[in-house]
Formats: sequence, C-alpha cells, structure tokens
Amino acid sequence: MLRALIFDVDGTLAETEDLHRQAFNRAFAELGLPWRWDEALYADLLTVMGGKERLAHYIDTRHAAEAEALHALAPEIHARKTRAYGELVAESGLPLRPGIARLIAEARAAGLRLAVATTTSRPNVDRLLAANFPPDAAPFDVIAAGDEANRKKPAPDVFLLALAGLDIPASEAVAVEDSAAGISSARAAGLPVLATRSRYTESHPLDGAFSAVSDLGEPERPHRHIAGVEWPGGVVDLANLIRVHATLDDQSTPFQAMGTSR
Repeated sequence: MLRALIFDVDGTLAETEDLHRQAFNRAFAELGLPWRWDEALYADLLTVMGGKERLAHYIDTRHAAEAEALHALAPEIHARKTRAYGELVAESGLPLRPGIARLIAEARAAGLRLAVATTTSRPNVDRLLAANFPPDAAPFDVIAAGDEANRKKPAPDVFLLALAGLDIPASEAVAVEDSAAGISSARAAGLPVLATRSRYTESHPLDGAFSAVSDLGEPERPHRHIAGVEWPGGVVDLANLIRVHATLDDQSTPFQAMGTSR
C-alpha cells in the first residue's frame, strides 16, 4: 500500500539550483571575494552534496594556499548566501515544477502523508514553501533537512530521518528525486524512486529509478518519457502512481537500470 511520498527539494520541487548559484555569487561580492561561479563551474560543484560542503570543496581545490583563512570565513559566506537565496526566492516568486502542486494536492486529498528529504538547510526549504503555499498551509508532514543528517546524499541518512518521522516502512512510500546521488540515497534507504530531470542534472544517469521523466507533467503540458514506467497522457497522477507502486517488489528486486536522457 502506498501511504507516503517523499520529495527532494532542489531540482525536484523547483528549479532552485541556479538561484543557489546566484546567491553564492552575491555572498562573494558582499565580502569582496573575487570569485564568480558560472553555470559550468556550478554544474561541476554540484557533484558535492550540500552547500557548506560544496563551498569547502571549492576552497580546498581552487584556493588551497589560502584554505585555512577561507575556511574560517566559510560560515559567514554561507550565512550570507542563505540570506541572499531567500531574497532571490522572494524576488523571483520561484514556481514549483510542473505537476508538483497537483500531485501534492491529490496526495493530501487522498490522505497520504508527505515529506521532504533534502541536503539543503531548513531555512531554504521554508523560503521555497512560503513562496508557493498559503501562510496557513502545511503541505508536508515531515521535513528532513541536510543539517539534521549525519551524512549527506548519497548516504541514506536524510531519507531514513524522513521515514522515521512519518513512522512508515520504506515499502509504503515513493521517493521523488532528480539526481544520481539522490536516487542512490533513496534506494539505500529502501525506497522505490521516481526520477525527474532538472536543469543541472541532464547528464546524470538515473539507474535505480523505476521511472524517469522530464517532470511530473500536466494535462495541458505532458512530460517527456525517458525510461522505465510510462504514464498515460504524459502525466504522473496519484491513481496511476498507486497502481504502479502495487506492482513493485521490495528492495531485493532489481529495478530496470536506466542511463542518460534520450
């Protein structure tokens, strides 16, 4: 029985990653650092999960001679970046990706529980939700954020936290992810995974997901099928997700392997 959906945030709920990149650049400028992360560099840095970890990796690999002083400055950089990200979300009114609001509404109406499992920090999640849901709405029952997990994705920690908060077994939930590390994390926690492509994960292999699509789709804007399970009308809706979930075996059953997007 499908009882819960667990969503990644960055690239899954919304195309947030470029705002994170811009926020880092604002923080660098505020502190007088002559750094600018362009899209190509940021795509490479996204192989490191977590903003704080990404910044530390950049310092170690690009500014090793000044690493000690820069690591001491890193908490201030990240705090300014978090503030800048909130400002950018408010300025842009960053929308949810196609099908996200619809599937969330269908799940809540049917009594399913909803959770977030993300490597980003809780303030970033709160700002995105505030931009897309009414102030009195609480679309997610559980929010497991990166700062609460001992290890970032691809370790399963954050999904295990979400499952513990929901108090359900992995066999009764589906994870929605957009990256190779996220899929590995969810699968390591025992969860079946529905994968969607995002702006910064076009080249990621999606091995381990039972279905991969460009997005969840809308009736007037069907998604592009990539691999695995296909969805009627190019739309992932709750009725068909429940039907598909009932056909999936437990973690011991290999899922169809899937490569890069066609």
